[in-house]
Amino acid sequence: MDENNTILTEVDGVVGIITLNRLQEMNAVNLEMLNEIAYQVQSWEYDDAIRCIVIKGTDRFFAAGIDIKALSGEVLQQSLALKAWQDEFNKIANCSKPIVVAMAGYALGLGCDLALAGDIILAAESTQLGYPELSIGTIPSFGGCSRLIHRIGKAKAMEMILTGKAMSAEEASLCGLISRTVPLKDLFEEALRVANRIASLPYQAVLQTKETLKQVENMNLQNGLELELKSCRLSMNTPEFRDILENFK
Repeated sequence: MDENNTILTEVDGVVGIITLNRLQEMNAVNLEMLNEIAYQVQSWEYDDAIRCIVIKGTDRFFAAGIDIKALSGEVLQQSLALKAWQDEFNKIANCSKPIVVAMAGYALGLGCDLALAGDIILAAESTQLGYPELSIGTIPSFGGCSRLIHRIGKAKAMEMILTGKAMSAEEASLCGLISRTVPLKDLFEEALRVANRIASLPYQAVLQTKETLKQVENMNLQNGLELELKSCRLSMNTPEFRDILENFK
């Protein structure tokens, strides 16, 4: 691990772990950091030895939004490439392998977007989630509008974005923004436990399940039920499923 990188990476068995590492900037996200996260996620996506991915910050902050200084420089130089930023977020969100996010402290703006690009979000009670973009005259652009409204509904998303008021981990859990709260002392260990539990399950079935859940989120009930049936048939035709059935004979 290179301490000078914007992220640190390690492998624990079949789980790849990304730790955000811009500590002096409270893990504020710049394009270099986002590129490194997306690159590592994609590298592990094509590595059969990795079954699940964990993304985490520190026990004091996850990611305190966008790096304003870097943003200012890009805007002044007319080099701000919003599509490039969005493409990197999509690489993370579109990863076929499950991503578990563990966060504590501040998860603001792009920090919240990064969490929403994952699949399971575990948060310490100290976590504060929010979108302060309007306070600097812009809007969330990397999932803060679209993914957030899908996750918690129009009313909550409107209040969260238009007021900029941070949401506590407890409220985020109640409205479905995060999966659940975890005591800070257990947060990272629990994230690894969840990742290992997922990694221990039949691999092809896990991938099929994640893809199905992602697709049915944007479907009506009938189309979702039809896709479930199709996905179930596909999973039952895998050697993995047939091998497991053999053990029950």
